[in-house]
Amino acid sequence: MSTLLVKNATVLVTMDAQRREIAGGGLFARDGVIEQVAATSELPRTADDVVDLQGHVVIPGLVNGHHHLFQSLTRGVPAGQNSDLYGWLDALQPIWLRVTPEALRASTRLGLAELALSGCTTAADHHYLHVNGCRLDDQMEAAHEIGLRFHALRGSVTEPDAAPAGMRETEAAVLADSQRLLETYHDPRRFALVRVGLAPGAIFGSSPRFFRATAELARAYGAHLHTHWAEAQGEVDFLRDVIRLSPEAFLESVGWVGDDVWMAHCIQLTPGEISLFGRAGIGVCHCPNSNARTGAGLAPVPRMLEAGVKVGLGVDGSAANDAGHLLAEARQALLFQRLVHGPTAFTARQALELATLGGARILGRDDIGALEPGRAADFAAWDLGAASFAGAADPVAALIFCHPVNARHVAVHGRWVVKDGQLATADLANVIERHNAQSRAVLGQM
Repeated sequence: MSTLLVKNATVLVTMDAQRREIAGGGLFARDGVIEQVAATSELPRTADDVVDLQGHVVIPGLVNGHHHLFQSLTRGVPAGQNSDLYGWLDALQPIWLRVTPEALRASTRLGLAELALSGCTTAADHHYLHVNGCRLDDQMEAAHEIGLRFHALRGSVTEPDAAPAGMRETEAAVLADSQRLLETYHDPRRFALVRVGLAPGAIFGSSPRFFRATAELARAYGAHLHTHWAEAQGEVDFLRDVIRLSPEAFLESVGWVGDDVWMAHCIQLTPGEISLFGRAGIGVCHCPNSNARTGAGLAPVPRMLEAGVKVGLGVDGSAANDAGHLLAEARQALLFQRLVHGPTAFTARQALELATLGGARILGRDDIGALEPGRAADFAAWDLGAASFAGAADPVAALIFCHPVNARHVAVHGRWVVKDGQLATADLANVIERHNAQSRAVLGQM
Protein backbone atom coordinates (compact mmCIF):
# COMPACT_ATOMS: atom_id res chain seq x y z
CA MET A 1 0.00 0.00 0.00
CA SER A 2 1.39 3.40 -0.99
CA THR A 3 0.67 6.75 0.61
CA LEU A 4 0.81 10.32 -0.67
CA LEU A 5 1.01 13.53 1.34
CA VAL A 6 0.39 16.89 -0.31
CA LYS A 7 1.08 19.74 2.09
CA ASN A 8 1.35 23.51 2.51
CA ALA A 9 -0.71 24.56 -0.51
CA THR A 10 -1.32 28.30 -0.43
CA VAL A 11 -4.95 27.38 -0.95
CA LEU A 12 -6.57 24.01 -1.58
CA VAL A 13 -10.00 24.10 -3.26
CA THR A 14 -12.08 21.13 -2.11
CA MET A 15 -15.39 21.48 -4.00
CA ASP A 16 -16.89 19.56 -1.09
CA ALA A 17 -20.42 20.18 0.17
CA GLN A 18 -19.27 23.29 2.04
CA ARG A 19 -17.06 24.42 -0.89
CA ARG A 20 -14.18 24.83 1.54
CA GLU A 21 -10.99 26.55 0.43
CA ILE A 22 -8.23 25.65 2.89
CA ALA A 23 -5.31 28.02 3.41
CA GLY A 24 -2.12 26.05 4.01
CA GLY A 25 -4.07 22.96 3.05
CA GLY A 26 -3.19 19.50 1.91
CA LEU A 27 -4.39 15.95 1.55
CA PHE A 28 -3.34 12.47 2.54
CA ALA A 29 -4.16 9.54 0.24
CA ARG A 30 -3.63 5.80 0.43
CA ASP A 31 -3.50 3.72 -2.77
CA GLY A 32 -4.89 6.66 -4.74
CA VAL A 33 -7.88 7.31 -2.48
CA ILE A 34 -8.10 10.38 -0.25
CA GLU A 35 -8.29 9.70 3.49
CA GLN A 36 -7.86 13.23 4.85
CA VAL A 37 -8.19 16.81 3.57
CA ALA A 38 -7.28 19.52 6.04
CA ALA A 39 -4.82 22.19 7.05
CA THR A 40 -1.31 20.75 6.84
CA SER A 41 -0.89 20.88 10.61
CA GLU A 42 -3.74 18.36 10.96
CA LEU A 43 -2.37 15.82 8.45
CA PRO A 44 0.11 12.97 8.97
CA ARG A 45 3.73 14.11 8.93
CA THR A 46 5.09 11.43 6.60
CA ALA A 47 4.11 9.32 3.59
CA ASP A 48 5.79 7.32 0.87
CA ASP A 49 5.54 10.36 -1.43
CA VAL A 50 5.58 13.83 0.17
CA VAL A 51 5.03 16.90 -2.00
CA ASP A 52 5.35 20.40 -0.59
CA LEU A 53 3.09 22.72 -2.59
CA GLN A 54 3.81 25.95 -0.80
CA GLY A 55 3.17 28.74 -3.31
CA HIS A 56 0.63 26.69 -5.27
CA VAL A 57 -3.13 26.59 -5.64
CA VAL A 58 -4.51 23.03 -5.68
CA ILE A 59 -7.88 22.03 -7.16
CA PRO A 60 -9.71 18.83 -8.03
CA GLY A 61 -8.67 17.44 -11.41
CA LEU A 62 -10.59 18.99 -14.28
CA VAL A 63 -13.15 16.79 -16.06
CA ASN A 64 -13.64 17.04 -19.82
CA GLY A 65 -17.14 15.85 -20.70
CA HIS A 66 -17.02 15.97 -24.51
CA HIS A 67 -14.23 15.64 -27.05
CA HIS A 68 -13.36 14.22 -30.47
CA LEU A 69 -9.68 13.47 -30.01
CA PHE A 70 -9.03 12.45 -33.61
CA GLN A 71 -9.78 15.98 -34.77
CA SER A 72 -6.42 17.29 -33.56
CA LEU A 73 -5.12 15.83 -36.83
CA THR A 74 -7.02 18.50 -38.79
CA ARG A 75 -6.81 21.77 -36.87
CA GLY A 76 -7.24 25.04 -38.70
CA VAL A 77 -8.01 23.54 -42.12
CA PRO A 78 -8.50 26.63 -44.35
CA ALA A 79 -11.73 25.42 -45.97
CA GLY A 80 -13.38 25.12 -42.56
CA GLN A 81 -12.01 28.19 -40.81
CA ASN A 82 -14.88 30.54 -41.56
CA SER A 83 -17.89 28.22 -41.75
CA ASP A 84 -20.91 27.43 -39.69
CA LEU A 85 -21.24 23.94 -38.22
CA TYR A 86 -22.55 22.29 -41.37
CA GLY A 87 -20.09 24.01 -43.71
CA TRP A 88 -17.30 23.02 -41.37
CA LEU A 89 -18.46 19.38 -41.45
CA ASP A 90 -18.63 19.44 -45.25
CA ALA A 91 -15.03 20.67 -45.37
CA LEU A 92 -13.59 18.24 -42.83
CA GLN A 93 -15.45 14.96 -43.34
CA PRO A 94 -13.78 14.00 -46.67
CA ILE A 95 -10.37 14.51 -45.02
CA TRP A 96 -11.31 12.38 -42.02
CA LEU A 97 -11.88 9.41 -44.33
CA ARG A 98 -8.07 9.11 -44.45
CA VAL A 99 -7.65 8.59 -40.69
CA THR A 100 -5.94 5.28 -39.86
CA PRO A 101 -5.62 3.32 -36.62
CA GLU A 102 -2.11 4.69 -36.07
CA ALA A 103 -3.38 8.22 -36.68
CA LEU A 104 -6.16 7.62 -34.14
CA ARG A 105 -3.66 6.37 -31.55
CA ALA A 106 -1.36 9.32 -32.20
CA SER A 107 -4.15 11.90 -31.93
CA THR A 108 -5.49 10.30 -28.75
CA ARG A 109 -2.06 10.42 -27.13
CA LEU A 110 -1.56 14.04 -28.18
CA GLY A 111 -5.04 15.18 -27.15
CA LEU A 112 -4.89 13.54 -23.74
CA ALA A 113 -1.41 14.94 -23.13
CA GLU A 114 -2.67 18.41 -24.02
CA LEU A 115 -5.59 17.99 -21.63
CA ALA A 116 -3.36 16.70 -18.84
CA LEU A 117 -1.08 19.73 -19.10
CA SER A 118 -4.16 21.94 -18.72
CA GLY A 119 -5.01 20.25 -15.39
CA CYS A 120 -7.46 17.65 -16.72
CA THR A 121 -7.57 14.21 -15.09
CA THR A 122 -10.68 12.65 -16.72
CA ALA A 123 -11.74 12.82 -20.36
CA ALA A 124 -14.76 11.56 -22.27
CA ASP A 125 -14.19 11.09 -25.99
CA HIS A 126 -17.08 10.78 -28.44
CA HIS A 127 -15.56 8.76 -31.28
CA TYR A 128 -17.78 8.23 -34.31
CA LEU A 129 -15.10 7.79 -37.00
CA HIS A 130 -14.68 4.07 -37.68
CA VAL A 131 -12.82 4.08 -41.00
CA ASN A 132 -9.83 2.10 -42.30
CA GLY A 133 -10.04 -0.32 -39.39
CA CYS A 134 -10.11 2.34 -36.63
CA ARG A 135 -11.58 1.05 -33.37
CA LEU A 136 -12.01 2.33 -29.84
CA ASP A 137 -9.41 -0.26 -28.88
CA ASP A 138 -6.80 2.01 -30.48
CA GLN A 139 -7.84 4.81 -28.15
CA MET A 140 -7.80 2.54 -25.09
CA GLU A 141 -4.17 1.71 -25.80
CA ALA A 142 -3.20 5.36 -26.11
CA ALA A 143 -5.20 6.46 -23.06
CA HIS A 144 -3.44 3.84 -20.96
CA GLU A 145 -0.07 5.29 -22.01
CA ILE A 146 -0.96 8.86 -20.98
CA GLY A 147 -2.72 7.84 -17.76
CA LEU A 148 -5.92 9.90 -17.65
CA ARG A 149 -9.25 8.43 -16.61
CA PHE A 150 -10.94 7.68 -19.91
CA HIS A 151 -14.61 7.45 -20.84
CA ALA A 152 -14.61 5.94 -24.35
CA LEU A 153 -17.88 6.69 -26.11
CA ARG A 154 -18.80 4.43 -29.01
CA GLY A 155 -20.22 6.90 -31.50
CA SER A 156 -21.68 6.18 -34.90
CA VAL A 157 -23.40 7.52 -38.00
CA THR A 158 -25.91 5.12 -39.53
CA GLU A 159 -28.41 7.15 -41.58
CA PRO A 160 -28.06 7.83 -45.33
CA ASP A 161 -27.01 11.39 -46.24
CA ALA A 162 -25.80 12.12 -42.69
CA ALA A 163 -22.14 11.68 -43.65
CA PRO A 164 -19.99 10.38 -46.53
CA ALA A 165 -20.60 6.73 -47.32
CA GLY A 166 -17.26 5.68 -45.86
CA MET A 167 -18.21 7.02 -42.44
CA ARG A 168 -21.57 5.29 -42.21
CA GLU A 169 -22.10 1.93 -40.51
CA THR A 170 -25.05 -0.42 -40.24
CA GLU A 171 -27.05 -0.39 -37.03
CA ALA A 172 -26.41 -4.10 -36.52
CA ALA A 173 -22.64 -3.66 -36.83
CA VAL A 174 -22.59 -0.76 -34.37
CA LEU A 175 -24.66 -2.62 -31.80
CA ALA A 176 -22.48 -5.72 -32.09
CA ASP A 177 -19.28 -3.70 -31.65
CA SER A 178 -20.84 -1.75 -28.79
CA GLN A 179 -21.61 -4.97 -26.94
CA ARG A 180 -18.06 -6.21 -27.56
CA LEU A 181 -16.59 -3.00 -26.15
CA LEU A 182 -18.85 -3.05 -23.11
CA GLU A 183 -17.92 -6.63 -22.33
CA THR A 184 -14.21 -6.06 -22.93
CA TYR A 185 -13.49 -2.69 -21.37
CA HIS A 186 -16.35 -1.19 -19.37
CA ASP A 187 -15.54 -0.99 -15.67
CA PRO A 188 -18.52 0.18 -13.57
CA ARG A 189 -16.58 -0.06 -10.30
CA ARG A 190 -15.70 2.93 -8.16
CA PHE A 191 -12.43 4.59 -9.21
CA ALA A 192 -12.50 2.93 -12.63
CA LEU A 193 -9.89 4.24 -15.05
CA VAL A 194 -11.85 3.11 -18.12
CA ARG A 195 -15.55 3.22 -18.82
CA VAL A 196 -17.45 2.74 -22.06
CA GLY A 197 -20.54 4.71 -23.07
CA LEU A 198 -22.78 4.51 -26.12
CA ALA A 199 -23.16 7.65 -28.19
CA PRO A 200 -25.04 7.92 -31.50
CA GLY A 201 -23.65 10.95 -33.31
CA ALA A 202 -26.76 13.11 -33.54
CA ILE A 203 -30.50 13.02 -34.07
CA PHE A 204 -30.17 13.24 -37.85
CA GLY A 205 -27.41 10.60 -37.93
CA SER A 206 -29.35 7.68 -36.44
CA SER A 207 -32.92 6.44 -36.51
CA PRO A 208 -35.27 6.56 -33.51
CA ARG A 209 -35.15 2.75 -33.58
CA PHE A 210 -31.39 2.84 -33.15
CA PHE A 211 -31.58 5.36 -30.29
CA ARG A 212 -33.97 2.99 -28.49
CA ALA A 213 -31.77 -0.05 -29.09
CA THR A 214 -28.70 1.84 -27.88
CA ALA A 215 -30.43 2.83 -24.65
CA GLU A 216 -31.48 -0.75 -23.97
CA LEU A 217 -27.98 -2.08 -24.61
CA ALA A 218 -26.25 0.54 -22.47
CA ARG A 219 -28.55 -0.05 -19.53
CA ALA A 220 -28.05 -3.79 -19.72
CA TYR A 221 -24.38 -3.15 -18.88
CA GLY A 222 -24.77 -0.17 -16.54
CA ALA A 223 -23.24 2.21 -19.07
CA HIS A 224 -24.14 5.82 -19.85
CA LEU A 225 -25.61 7.45 -22.95
CA HIS A 226 -24.39 10.51 -24.81
CA THR A 227 -25.06 12.45 -28.01
CA HIS A 228 -24.92 15.89 -29.58
CA TRP A 229 -28.14 17.73 -28.82
CA ALA A 230 -29.65 21.06 -29.89
CA GLU A 231 -26.29 22.27 -31.18
CA ALA A 232 -27.75 24.10 -34.17
CA GLN A 233 -31.11 25.18 -35.52
CA GLY A 234 -30.94 22.41 -38.10
CA GLU A 235 -31.42 19.79 -35.39
CA VAL A 236 -34.48 21.58 -34.05
CA ASP A 237 -35.91 21.79 -37.57
CA PHE A 238 -35.21 18.10 -38.17
CA LEU A 239 -37.15 17.06 -35.09
CA ARG A 240 -40.08 19.26 -36.04
CA ASP A 241 -40.21 18.56 -39.79
CA VAL A 242 -38.97 14.96 -40.11
CA ILE A 243 -39.46 13.22 -36.76
CA ARG A 244 -42.53 15.35 -36.04
CA LEU A 245 -42.09 15.25 -32.29
CA SER A 246 -41.17 17.81 -29.71
CA PRO A 247 -37.68 17.30 -28.24
CA GLU A 248 -39.17 16.14 -24.94
CA ALA A 249 -41.53 13.69 -26.65
CA PHE A 250 -38.70 12.26 -28.75
CA LEU A 251 -36.45 11.68 -25.76
CA GLU A 252 -39.29 10.00 -23.87
CA SER A 253 -40.16 7.83 -26.86
CA VAL A 254 -36.64 6.46 -27.29
CA GLY A 255 -35.91 6.01 -23.59
CA TRP A 256 -33.26 8.71 -23.37
CA VAL A 257 -34.57 10.18 -20.11
CA GLY A 258 -32.63 9.51 -16.92
CA ASP A 259 -29.58 10.39 -14.90
CA ASP A 260 -27.48 8.06 -17.06
CA VAL A 261 -27.81 10.45 -20.04
CA TRP A 262 -25.79 13.54 -20.85
CA MET A 263 -25.87 15.75 -23.92
CA ALA A 264 -23.26 17.93 -25.61
CA HIS A 265 -23.89 21.59 -26.51
CA CYS A 266 -27.61 22.17 -25.85
CA ILE A 267 -27.60 25.69 -27.29
CA GLN A 268 -31.17 25.59 -28.58
CA LEU A 269 -32.89 24.09 -25.53
CA THR A 270 -36.50 25.08 -24.98
CA PRO A 271 -37.87 25.88 -21.50
CA GLY A 272 -39.63 22.51 -21.62
CA GLU A 273 -36.36 20.68 -22.27
CA ILE A 274 -34.59 22.55 -19.49
CA SER A 275 -37.36 21.56 -17.09
CA LEU A 276 -37.21 17.92 -18.23
CA PHE A 277 -33.42 17.78 -17.91
CA GLY A 278 -33.62 19.15 -14.39
CA ARG A 279 -36.35 16.71 -13.30
CA ALA A 280 -34.84 13.66 -14.94
CA GLY A 281 -31.19 14.27 -14.10
CA ILE A 282 -30.06 14.58 -17.73
CA GLY A 283 -26.65 16.27 -17.86
CA VAL A 284 -25.35 18.93 -20.23
CA CYS A 285 -21.78 19.38 -21.43
CA HIS A 286 -21.24 23.04 -22.30
CA CYS A 287 -18.64 23.66 -25.06
CA PRO A 288 -18.34 27.46 -25.32
CA ASN A 289 -15.24 27.77 -27.52
CA SER A 290 -16.42 25.36 -30.18
CA ASN A 291 -19.90 26.89 -30.27
CA ALA A 292 -18.45 30.39 -30.62
CA ARG A 293 -16.05 29.32 -33.38
CA THR A 294 -18.85 28.06 -35.60
CA GLY A 295 -21.19 30.91 -34.60
CA ALA A 296 -23.68 28.37 -33.25
CA GLY A 297 -24.65 30.37 -30.18
CA LEU A 298 -24.43 30.15 -26.41
CA ALA A 299 -26.04 27.55 -24.19
CA PRO A 300 -28.36 29.03 -21.52
CA VAL A 301 -26.22 27.82 -18.62
CA PRO A 302 -27.62 30.10 -15.88
CA ARG A 303 -31.18 28.97 -16.66
CA MET A 304 -30.07 25.34 -16.64
CA LEU A 305 -28.41 25.69 -13.26
CA GLU A 306 -31.47 27.44 -11.83
CA ALA A 307 -33.56 24.46 -12.99
CA GLY A 308 -31.23 21.99 -11.30
CA VAL A 309 -29.63 20.70 -14.50
CA LYS A 310 -26.21 19.08 -14.10
CA VAL A 311 -23.75 21.08 -16.23
CA GLY A 312 -20.12 20.31 -17.02
CA LEU A 313 -17.59 21.52 -19.57
CA GLY A 314 -16.01 20.06 -22.69
CA VAL A 315 -13.38 21.26 -25.12
CA ASP A 316 -15.14 19.50 -28.03
CA GLY A 317 -13.10 18.45 -31.05
CA SER A 318 -9.75 20.09 -31.62
CA ALA A 319 -10.77 20.98 -35.15
CA ALA A 320 -13.96 22.68 -33.98
CA ASN A 321 -12.22 24.38 -31.06
CA ASP A 322 -8.62 24.17 -32.33
CA ALA A 323 -7.48 23.81 -28.72
CA GLY A 324 -7.70 21.27 -25.93
CA HIS A 325 -7.23 23.42 -22.83
CA LEU A 326 -10.00 22.78 -20.32
CA LEU A 327 -9.14 25.60 -17.94
CA ALA A 328 -9.38 28.00 -20.89
CA GLU A 329 -12.83 26.54 -21.55
CA ALA A 330 -13.88 27.47 -18.02
CA ARG A 331 -12.67 31.03 -18.60
CA GLN A 332 -14.67 31.30 -21.80
CA ALA A 333 -17.74 29.91 -20.08
CA LEU A 334 -17.57 32.80 -17.63
CA LEU A 335 -16.78 35.49 -20.21
CA PHE A 336 -19.49 34.51 -22.69
CA GLN A 337 -22.20 34.40 -20.04
CA ARG A 338 -21.16 37.84 -18.83
CA LEU A 339 -21.10 39.17 -22.38
CA VAL A 340 -24.74 38.17 -22.83
CA HIS A 341 -26.15 38.52 -19.31
CA GLY A 342 -23.93 41.09 -17.58
CA PRO A 343 -21.00 41.07 -15.14
CA THR A 344 -22.89 39.44 -12.27
CA ALA A 345 -24.26 36.56 -14.34
CA PHE A 346 -21.45 34.10 -13.61
CA THR A 347 -18.54 33.93 -11.19
CA ALA A 348 -15.06 32.46 -11.42
CA ARG A 349 -15.89 29.87 -8.79
CA GLN A 350 -19.01 28.81 -10.68
CA ALA A 351 -16.90 28.32 -13.79
CA LEU A 352 -14.37 26.27 -11.84
CA GLU A 353 -17.17 24.15 -10.40
CA LEU A 354 -18.46 23.35 -13.89
CA ALA A 355 -14.97 22.16 -14.84
CA THR A 356 -14.57 19.89 -11.80
CA LEU A 357 -17.58 18.76 -9.83
CA GLY A 358 -19.97 19.54 -12.68
CA GLY A 359 -18.03 17.33 -15.06
CA ALA A 360 -18.01 14.48 -12.56
CA ARG A 361 -21.77 14.75 -12.16
CA ILE A 362 -22.58 14.59 -15.87
CA LEU A 363 -20.42 11.47 -16.16
CA GLY A 364 -22.32 9.92 -13.27
CA ARG A 365 -19.28 9.79 -10.97
CA ASP A 366 -19.20 10.56 -7.27
CA ASP A 367 -15.61 9.35 -6.89
CA ILE A 368 -13.94 12.31 -8.63
CA GLY A 369 -14.56 16.06 -9.01
CA ALA A 370 -13.88 17.04 -5.39
CA LEU A 371 -11.08 16.68 -2.85
CA GLU A 372 -12.59 14.97 0.17
CA PRO A 373 -12.25 11.62 1.96
CA GLY A 374 -13.47 8.71 -0.11
CA ARG A 375 -12.80 10.31 -3.48
CA ALA A 376 -9.89 9.65 -5.78
CA ALA A 377 -6.66 11.60 -5.42
CA ASP A 378 -7.16 13.34 -8.76
CA PHE A 379 -5.86 16.89 -8.49
CA ALA A 380 -3.94 19.65 -10.24
CA ALA A 381 -1.64 22.34 -8.86
CA TRP A 382 -0.63 25.68 -10.32
CA ASP A 383 2.50 27.59 -9.38
CA LEU A 384 1.50 31.03 -8.09
CA GLY A 385 4.95 32.31 -8.97
CA ALA A 386 4.12 32.14 -12.68
CA ALA A 387 3.80 35.41 -14.58
CA SER A 388 0.07 34.95 -15.13
CA PHE A 389 -0.55 35.05 -11.36
CA ALA A 390 1.57 38.14 -10.69
CA GLY A 391 -0.47 40.66 -8.70
CA ALA A 392 -3.43 38.31 -8.29
CA ALA A 393 -5.26 39.09 -5.04
CA ASP A 394 -7.47 35.98 -5.21
CA PRO A 395 -5.54 32.87 -6.36
CA VAL A 396 -8.67 30.80 -6.92
CA ALA A 397 -10.41 33.39 -9.10
CA ALA A 398 -7.10 33.99 -10.87
CA LEU A 399 -7.23 30.44 -12.24
CA ILE A 400 -10.16 31.61 -14.35
CA PHE A 401 -9.58 35.32 -14.86
CA CYS A 402 -5.81 35.29 -15.44
CA HIS A 403 -5.59 32.33 -17.85
CA PRO A 404 -2.54 30.44 -16.53
CA VAL A 405 -1.27 28.24 -19.31
CA ASN A 406 -0.28 24.88 -17.85
CA ALA A 407 -0.49 23.13 -14.50
CA ARG A 408 2.69 22.50 -12.51
CA HIS A 409 1.59 19.11 -11.20
CA VAL A 410 -1.30 16.77 -12.09
CA ALA A 411 -2.10 13.45 -10.43
CA VAL A 412 -4.62 10.74 -11.34
CA HIS A 413 -5.40 8.31 -8.52
CA GLY A 414 -2.30 9.53 -6.75
CA ARG A 415 -0.04 8.86 -9.76
CA TRP A 416 1.82 11.75 -11.35
CA VAL A 417 0.79 12.45 -14.92
CA VAL A 418 2.36 15.92 -14.97
CA LYS A 419 5.31 16.68 -12.66
CA ASP A 420 7.21 19.96 -12.52
CA GLY A 421 5.33 21.16 -15.59
CA GLN A 422 6.38 18.19 -17.74
CA LEU A 423 4.33 15.24 -18.96
CA ALA A 424 5.47 12.40 -16.69
CA THR A 425 3.99 9.39 -18.49
CA ALA A 426 5.39 9.86 -21.99
CA ASP A 427 8.00 11.81 -23.94
CA LEU A 428 5.97 14.82 -25.07
CA ALA A 429 8.33 15.68 -27.93
CA ASN A 430 7.92 12.16 -29.29
CA VAL A 431 4.14 12.32 -28.84
CA ILE A 432 4.04 15.55 -30.85
CA GLU A 433 6.39 14.24 -33.55
CA ARG A 434 4.40 11.06 -34.08
CA HIS A 435 1.15 13.02 -34.11
CA ASN A 436 2.37 15.53 -36.67
CA ALA A 437 3.59 12.79 -38.99
CA GLN A 438 0.13 11.25 -38.93
CA SER A 439 -1.50 14.65 -39.36
CA ARG A 440 0.54 15.32 -42.51
CA ALA A 441 -0.53 11.97 -43.90
CA VAL A 442 -4.22 12.62 -43.21
CA LEU A 443 -3.99 16.10 -44.72
CA GLY A 444 -2.16 14.72 -47.78
CA GLN A 445 1.00 16.71 -47.04
CA MET A 446 3.54 13.86 -46.99
